[in-house]
Amino acid sequence: MNTQTIQTAEPFFLPGNRTGILLIHGFTGTPKEMRWMGEYLNRELGFTCLGVRLAGHATRPKDMVRSRWTDWTASVEDGYNLLRGVTDRIYFVGLSMGGALSLLMSTKLDVRGVVTISAPYEIPDEHPAWQIQLYSYFKTYLPKTKGEPGTGWFDKEAYQEHISYPLNPIRSAAELKLLLDKMHAALPKITVPVMLIHSKDDAYVLPGNMDKIYERLVNASDKTKLYVTGSGHVVTRDAARHQVFETAGKFIQRVESRIES
Repeated sequence: MNTQTIQTAEPFFLPGNRTGILLIHGFTGTPKEMRWMGEYLNRELGFTCLGVRLAGHATRPKDMVRSRWTDWTASVEDGYNLLRGVTDRIYFVGLSMGGALSLLMSTKLDVRGVVTISAPYEIPDEHPAWQIQLYSYFKTYLPKTKGEPGTGWFDKEAYQEHISYPLNPIRSAAELKLLLDKMHAALPKITVPVMLIHSKDDAYVLPGNMDKIYERLVNASDKTKLYVTGSGHVVTRDAARHQVFETAGKFIQRVESRIES
């Protein structure tokens, strides 16, 4: 098959019970980063899981350059509406930028809870979005890390199968910045239970980001944070993944049992 979507990186749907989990991947990433987690939540806990593909992702980098932060929120909304057709309650589980999208969209859609993993509060670039946009006219991409590819991964075998764009589109970094501004405004409005997970060994989105998000969740009915170690940024594929899957699953079950009582 000569498909537009990179093979093994397609969106996925795993039917289960009436509790729906929308799994949202990260910046330059693909639904594949969330598939193992979706398979765990579906197999072990029976949840119906949908791994959405964000606009411009899992195809080729120039598709991402053309997409805007509003295209990414629309992708989340599409996934939510599809899941709503087959479930009664929906939870968002997001990795990195997917976590930021989960937090923002939980104030716009009727969800029961949110789990974020490696979510950014801010990006290291201090420039405002318009300056980054301007710069993108002169240079299209930037390398992701200064080190060798795979630096920061603990499970080297999992890294070999990992799929994401090899470079960061500069225009998209401006869009991410705009998205995070929207998330900042949304944080005090979040009222649902939130679980935040971050690896202390994440060199890409530093662990301090989790505390900043946690502090601003002033109206969440329940907020929990968990630090893991021995994994890089893509915790859902790296060595500590099973701890993350189990913790997220227990959190969702706890919220579910509270709803039922």
